[in-house]
Amino acid sequence: MSLQEQFDQAAANVRNLKSLPSDADLLELYALFKQATVGDADPANRPGMFDLKGKAKFDAWSKKNGTSKEDAQKAYIAKVESLIASIGLQ
Repeated sequence: MSLQEQFDQAAANVRNLKSLPSDADLLELYALFKQATVGDADPANRPGMFDLKGKAKFDAWSKKNGTSKEDAQKAYIAKVESLIASIGLQ
């Protein structure tokens, strides 16, 4: 299975976890997914000061700037696998 296929499967699996991961895990998943699919975050697109959730997500993503698509995909797959091991799938 190619890296892209493994990434796509991990993205599908994350929707079928038995329970919702912690906020920190969700931010990590979001950041890795965005880095793998979009690339580096553009500081000009940072949400405004009243969008606390949007800012937290953007800041988590921007910490991944410089990470290659492949490395972000590998880290995302590993994160999903660790969540499946601890939470399980439906």
